Amino acid sequence: MSNLLDTVRPGHAPPATRLYAIGDLHGQLPLLEELHEAIRRDLEQNAPERVVAVYLGDYVDRGRDTRALIDLLASNGKALGDRVETVHLAGNHEDLMLTALDADQAGTGRGAGMMMSWLQNGGVQTLASYGVAADTSAPFTELADAIREAMADAMPAHHRAFLEQLKPYHREGGYLFVHAGIRPGVPLEQQSREDLLWIRKDFLDCRKAHPFVVVHGHTPTRLPEMLDNRLGIDTGAFATGRLTSVVLEGSERRLLMVNGRPV
Repeated sequence: MSNLLDTVRPGHAPPATRLYAIGDLHGQLPLLEELHEAIRRDLEQNAPERVVAVYLGDYVDRGRDTRALIDLLASNGKALGDRVETVHLAGNHEDLMLTALDADQAGTGRGAGMMMSWLQNGGVQTLASYGVAADTSAPFTELADAIREAMADAMPAHHRAFLEQLKPYHREGGYLFVHAGIRPGVPLEQQSREDLLWIRKDFLDCRKAHPFVVVHGHTPTRLPEMLDNRLGIDTGAFATGRLTSVVLEGSERRLLMVNGRPV
């Protein structure tokens, strides 16, 4: 594969391969199911030798169906059929959630602060999907510890394993798939996990060519951003009901979009 990566030009998929990148989900299970159906119909028209679906992260928070969505992704890797390879990337919301739920944070002020940051960024909806209530009237440290204990009981082990094993990035030919972006000018092997999951301005403002075209989510826009050096496909499904996939094959780029009611 390394030889293939070296020979495929930026902005080109590997030979005989179709790539589907799927934007930020945030607990929007009905939209994901609708998009899966659109992808299946697309494949029925014609399918290459190899098909890869890359999920760009931010599966949790804000929407009400986080638990069911994680169950689908963690338990059913063949939702798109046996022929489709699946890759699941980490998003900043998974990173924030796992940090907040880290048992080593119990009883600490930092742990309480991380928990409150998660709750304020959509974690309350994730807790509700697992049947865990957050009594925000309780002292921060007590609240954080109670939530950690409750989620340790409520979250199935395979959900936790799925979240902990998410990849920071994925490379296919002349494309790099990542949740947030990259630090311009820094070699891929030297990119920090924080930048890959959290970066915004320095990456978004860069108009210079990268060694590959970056496909990312993280920063919601009303419509996808199809630029020379990056493709941004987070169309704010949790707020707009618009979920986007970019389809990459050879040098071709096209979009699959579904519109529904956010939950």
